[in-house]
Amino acid sequence: MLIDEECWTAALARDRSFDGRFVSGVMSTGIYCRPSCPARHPKRENVRFFANGEAARAAGLRPCLRCSPDDVSRDERAVLAAIAAIKAAEQPLALAALAAETGYSPAHFQRVFSRHTGLSPAAYARALMAERAVEALTSEGSVTEAIYAAGYSAPSRFYEANEGRLGMTPSAWVNGGKGATIHWAVVETSLGSMLVAATAKGVCRLSFGEGREALERRFPLAELAEGGAQFAALLEQVVAAVEAPGDFGHIPLDVKGTAFQEAVWRELQRIPKGETRTYAQLAAAVGKPKAVRAAGSANGANNVAVLIPCHRVIRTGGHLGGYAYGLEIKRKLLEKEAK
Repeated sequence: MLIDEECWTAALARDRSFDGRFVSGVMSTGIYCRPSCPARHPKRENVRFFANGEAARAAGLRPCLRCSPDDVSRDERAVLAAIAAIKAAEQPLALAALAAETGYSPAHFQRVFSRHTGLSPAAYARALMAERAVEALTSEGSVTEAIYAAGYSAPSRFYEANEGRLGMTPSAWVNGGKGATIHWAVVETSLGSMLVAATAKGVCRLSFGEGREALERRFPLAELAEGGAQFAALLEQVVAAVEAPGDFGHIPLDVKGTAFQEAVWRELQRIPKGETRTYAQLAAAVGKPKAVRAAGSANGANNVAVLIPCHRVIRTGGHLGGYAYGLEIKRKLLEKEAK
């Protein structure tokens, strides 16, 4: 979901990439428009944002005759068709083939697709295959079956694509974590109870108000070992980082996500202590200034709080926005870092 500040910024810029994502309702005139409507901008206090035309009409508004907000743009239809084709294909589709289906040139279609999704068609397909691999490795009877079910042409391509990203062996994914050891602990901090879990590679979960059950849901057959000498040393570093926020770069992590998510997480780690960024600034930092919504989703998909400092992202205008563990914890973290 887009936040009001992002919608207003898009409407002021008449950003066509947001057409189809929301409509602007002008309550003083009783009409609603697409973000790129060329009409003169109304006063901010007269504007409400709706997910679509149906929601706006339910509020008593009628569509603008100038911009026809209920007509889906050609670009959006092209992107939706391409996504459907990518999902249905058993093998990766060439950019030229996708572009030919839409009537665009390959270069123009790549720009349109990237503007709407935050990823190129090829990167989107790779991310989709990686997600399918995780799902297949959880449900298939063997590693080989799971690899082919995810769409990889050979086991070697799976290992090349996912080297260093899964954090545990494919066999462990097949068997709900069987054979993998995850050390964990719940400790009390100034922010409340905190769950820390780590594989041999690094911290894979840091959250507040959770316990062992959160790990059991994802890895029901993993060996969950509470404590341990090596883990205790890592835990000490993590607690210190939370209580006195600073440079977290020395603490190893074991995280995974799509290519875009991982790019966003790297940018989050680059935000200096005591500073914040908006969702729009975060999207621009990863080279996708139009992908504000995707950047917000990637921010929310972060499984390692504090160490990947998603709390440093706020709304335009200085509002804190949301936080998975409550705004009070987010506020305290920012106050700690400000000092």
